[in-house]
Amino acid sequence: MIKTWFSLIIALALIPLSYAQDPRSTLFEAADEALESAQSANAPLLAPRGYSNGLEAYSDAANDLVRGRNTDRIQNRLADAIRSLNDAAVAARAARITLNTLIESRDDALNVRADNFATALWTDAEEAFNSSSLALEAGDNDIAQARAETAEILFRDAELTAIKAQYLSQTRALLAQAVQDRVPQNSPITYQKAQELLTQAEQAINENRYEMERPLRLVEQANYEARHAAFITEKIRSLRDGNGTAEDIILAHEEQIMQLASATDSVVQLDAGTETVTLELITNIENSHQREIQLISDLENSRRQIASLENEIRELDNQLNNASEEHILLVQRLEIEEQLRARFTRIETMFSLEEAQITREGSSVVVRLVGLTFGSGESNIRPEHGQLLDKLYDAIDTFPRSRVVVEGHTDSYGGSQANLRLSRSRAEAVGDYLNTQLGLESFRVSSVGYGQMRPIANNETSQGRARNRRIDIRIETQQE
Repeated sequence: MIKTWFSLIIALALIPLSYAQDPRSTLFEAADEALESAQSANAPLLAPRGYSNGLEAYSDAANDLVRGRNTDRIQNRLADAIRSLNDAAVAARAARITLNTLIESRDDALNVRADNFATALWTDAEEAFNSSSLALEAGDNDIAQARAETAEILFRDAELTAIKAQYLSQTRALLAQAVQDRVPQNSPITYQKAQELLTQAEQAINENRYEMERPLRLVEQANYEARHAAFITEKIRSLRDGNGTAEDIILAHEEQIMQLASATDSVVQLDAGTETVTLELITNIENSHQREIQLISDLENSRRQIASLENEIRELDNQLNNASEEHILLVQRLEIEEQLRARFTRIETMFSLEEAQITREGSSVVVRLVGLTFGSGESNIRPEHGQLLDKLYDAIDTFPRSRVVVEGHTDSYGGSQANLRLSRSRAEAVGDYLNTQLGLESFRVSSVGYGQMRPIANNETSQGRARNRRIDIRIETQQE
């Protein structure tokens, strides 16, 4: 096949310019159309014998044209080429139907670069595919089907091998390096945990190779435990090389407890161990958190009291009939602010903490849809999120003249350009849903993707990355 193509290219390259301008060059017009039709039907893959015959006849005609052979000879060769190429195109279209599942398995394997990551399996699968195509072209349907089944199994195996090679190779390399560094002997518990997580990730891929969110999470945890085991091993070696003792380890641990106690203004004694002290510190931290929540609640109550006092001021001003322009403007601003605050409070009550977080930024209201999630690498709105988006529409409708900006954000996992496209696609999906499914006017909605550029949490932890993967709805209020 490669030799035939090479001969054709050389022959065409040698055609003089005068011939290209000569009317006889139109001799190849029908053959060119047949060649294009066969290639469009993927005849090189699905009808290789007929396509090869047609290509050879086409190449012979091109060579005859270069050598100045008579027109009848060239026409006869072109007629053979057209007949073979047209037959190959018809056979290829029929083969596409017969070998549909085989072609799908090949495409799936190619999509995960199995030709690079599972070369041996891919080569065997391609050979079985070619053998099936040749048998089908020859009319041996039973042989074609048997070889197609073999090829499909090989392509699926190649696909799975390629997926594992891409997603599990880093963890396997970390564990292999750990063995060389004698990590299993020094940190057996942590090393074993990393191995178990890798096994779970591989099992998850075996169960569903098209849903990668859970395997990726397990791989991330396995990588962490492998690095953790290596770190522990290095610490053990450092202590051993420096003639460190068990007391040194305990004192280092206690020093960290003391630093934590200092940060929380706690006075602790470690003469009875760290367990009781640790519980004490946890209690202090939890109490501090509760006090913070109470302070936030008190602040909100203060705001409500201020709003109440402002109402009293307005009533007094009305009684005094104070018509000064500045005062009128002040009262108007207070009224607008009161309306905005009331609507903001109304929006807050619409959502649970698991559904959304509500904040104000000037005259804008930001609804962070923590309950809206997407599949890994996907931007489709799932049916189970319909109720949450209905609430979002009600929140937007609280400000009938508002404009809405849907902001998409991702974590730092993956390439920045891919994350930018994914965040934009998810933002547009939410905007389209508001427009087409819930009837929000299209001129009021715009979408923007920021990718990984605006994190709100640490991308080094899974919890932080989960918070960074978000959709923010910015409701830009307009003065009523």
